Amino acid sequence: MAIQEQAQHLKTDVLVIGGGPAGTWAAVTAAAKGARVVLADKGYCGSSGATAPSGTGVWYVKPDERLREEAKASRYDMGGRLAEHRWMNRVLDCTYANMNQLAGWGYPFPLDDEGNQHRRSLQGPEYMRLMRKVVRKAGVTILDHSPALELLADEHGVGGAAGVNTQTGIPWTVEAGAVVIATGGCAFLSKALGCNVLTGDGYLMAAEAGANLSGMEFSNAYAICPTFSSVTKTAYYSYASFYYEDGTIVEGAGSKRGRSVIARNLLEGRQVFAVLDQAPEHLKPLLRVGQTNFFLPFDRRGIDPFTDPFPVTLRLEGTVRGTGGIRLADELCATDVPGLYAAGDAATRELICGGFTGGGSHNAAWAMSSGSFAGEGAAAYVKKLGAHDGSRNLERKSTQPIVEEGKGSVKPSRAAEWVQAVQDEVKPYDRNLFRTGEVMTQSLNRLNGLWNEQREQAIEHTVDGVKAREAAAMTATARWMYTSALARTESRGMHKRSDFAGMDDNQHYRLITGGLDQLWVRPEQVRKEVVVH
Repeated sequence: MAIQEQAQHLKTDVLVIGGGPAGTWAAVTAAAKGARVVLADKGYCGSSGATAPSGTGVWYVKPDERLREEAKASRYDMGGRLAEHRWMNRVLDCTYANMNQLAGWGYPFPLDDEGNQHRRSLQGPEYMRLMRKVVRKAGVTILDHSPALELLADEHGVGGAAGVNTQTGIPWTVEAGAVVIATGGCAFLSKALGCNVLTGDGYLMAAEAGANLSGMEFSNAYAICPTFSSVTKTAYYSYASFYYEDGTIVEGAGSKRGRSVIARNLLEGRQVFAVLDQAPEHLKPLLRVGQTNFFLPFDRRGIDPFTDPFPVTLRLEGTVRGTGGIRLADELCATDVPGLYAAGDAATRELICGGFTGGGSHNAAWAMSSGSFAGEGAAAYVKKLGAHDGSRNLERKSTQPIVEEGKGSVKPSRAAEWVQAVQDEVKPYDRNLFRTGEVMTQSLNRLNGLWNEQREQAIEHTVDGVKAREAAAMTATARWMYTSALARTESRGMHKRSDFAGMDDNQHYRLITGGLDQLWVRPEQVRKEVVVH
């Protein structure tokens, strides 16, 4: 179906979909290269997404050879040895430059005792407020509250997107020479702080245009959090002791390698409690300053987390703290489809993390660096596109019928049922954290049936249609996830199989997956190079 007349129609060089760190860095970089840029954000650029409400560490390492080698080695084994030396170098270089650029733009880095700026962490509200300001100063047009529903493409590749403004209900279309997908990962609407706009939309749109994904088996990240809070700051639990209700200590539980111990106890109906009683006294004020929102739910309940035990659970963060995402075809974050680029959590992070990552650090570095790479790549592609840019016959790429208001068949209640059906397959620890081929096959079969049902339903180009589209993206993400997990018959990185314990050296490769109705998976060898162990 060719593009119809829309209520809002824009033309630009580069369209960035997503307004978090990756999207804003992509927009600023593309604009600096001379491109006209439009940025469309599902929420309000500068205050939505996983980074905006939180503090985050950053993989910021000075260009000292010893420090860099130590930094690269820090998670290499833990990630299943799937990271690449050259990519880690590039990201460390770019992150170092970008953090220094933030200082130049006026970010208020804290000072040490000698008056030097401490540039290894960022406060999300200040960071993203500054990035919005910088994006606007660069001349970028921002479309807030404007989720994309589908990409547009022709024989030359991807050339724009269409969506709807959720505040006004007005549909929009942006034609562009190149598109950067920076929509974040998929946390399956698990209510982790800042993550309920992250539903895998970019994965689905990219796949519909012909892009592939990589590392989707590394998409089962769970974070520790209080039962009464959405704040998932697992690093703070490195200072925690864990107890049963009677005060008996839970042996082996922890934030780094003991989450499975907590999960098994919760599965068996035993509530686990935590208390941050291992935090040194001098660090307590700094912890409060570093993650103010971590303490807010405790303060509201009159709980001192340093002395008072509190109940904890594990909240699914999927690919937000996993490493899977859209496959990158080159060093400027191009996908397998001409004109389409990916950055941040929307892109695979295996290149610097392999099959494991924690919160912040590498994730924050990847967002700003891959965003910069993608913005540069998209701007260069537009220049190369040349004369074709003005005479394109773009068509919608959604595989679900997206129709005008009043002509669709998916009601909000049905979309909510779809979401719940996906969550039933991906949230339980005994399905997704402790994996077996038999259970994953059962889940995949049900998800395939759900996908077939969704494919037959017309979605309206409205706010309600956004919810239905989110449900479809979550379904697609879960299907790619389990398809890859079934193909990796070993335990590597965060992918742990109870029926294939241990790492198999013969499976030292990445898994590329794709398809919509019929899914496929194939191995891709890791680039041969000297990597520090």
